[in-house]
Amino acid sequence: MESLPPLIAIVGPTAAGKTSTAVRLCQQHRGEIISADSRQIYRGLNIGSAKPTREERATAAHHLIDVVEPDQRLGVAEYQVLAYAAIQEVLSRGRVPFLVGGSGQYVHAVIKGWSLPHVPPDDHLRADLQAEAERFGAPALHARLAAVDPVAAARIDCRNVRRVIRALEVFLKTGRPISEQQHAQPPPYRVLQIGLTMPRQALYGRIDARVDRMMADGLLAEVQGLAACGYPFDLPAMSGLGYRQLAQYLAGQVSLDEAVQRIKKETRRFVRQQYTWFRLEDPGICWVEASGAQVFETISRRIIQFLNAGG
Repeated sequence: MESLPPLIAIVGPTAAGKTSTAVRLCQQHRGEIISADSRQIYRGLNIGSAKPTREERATAAHHLIDVVEPDQRLGVAEYQVLAYAAIQEVLSRGRVPFLVGGSGQYVHAVIKGWSLPHVPPDDHLRADLQAEAERFGAPALHARLAAVDPVAAARIDCRNVRRVIRALEVFLKTGRPISEQQHAQPPPYRVLQIGLTMPRQALYGRIDARVDRMMADGLLAEVQGLAACGYPFDLPAMSGLGYRQLAQYLAGQVSLDEAVQRIKKETRRFVRQQYTWFRLEDPGICWVEASGAQVFETISRRIIQFLNAGG
């Protein structure tokens, strides 16, 4: 194990400070960042996806940001291929790859070595399944999945309609449960997972402040600009936090104040989902209190130990 090249993952919930911490760590440990954020892959979605600033990108090289246009798709299987290529590129230069982000599927696909079914998306089938969920409710669609793939259903929260639809899509297109097509083979890296966390109310306060900052930085204008470029709001890229709620405002469905409050509320709900991917009791994650005074020094010491163990 010690002879394998290193991969360091910085994970945790939204607004915990993963990007800023990782940039500092890359400075100290000759690192480069591979983004594991399912929104930062889209060009033009800058403010709402909290992309690294120009200064942060100048300080530490970033990979897998601005990969596709908002009307293009990048599935987990395709992301995994790109991430492994980026990791190898970083390692080939004698530098340390840092996988940084809060998209659980992206992170797990890389560090656990998921084998993923390469089933292209079927927009018509997905629309039918989405309509079914809206007509009969998300639990009913989840029950349909449980009837054909109970293993996948047990892993997927019924409220996560998108993942339920994907699992059903794979079954309906291949005739085989997605759970039978997924298996894991650990990648050829030594992996250190560092998790950033903080008390939930403190995190919620940071979320509220970040949403207010995004609005002040021009998030509404960003959403309007994307719409003016012809990107409809029903695109997967436009369904993310901030974009979906401001689309409702632009459609006259809610006031601007209500849209902002919805962004904050939905971001808190998303954090709770993230903790199902990155569990505080997971022994494979070294959790660090992100609001602690010595957080950077604590993580840096752990990384030095990890890197030296492989020397």
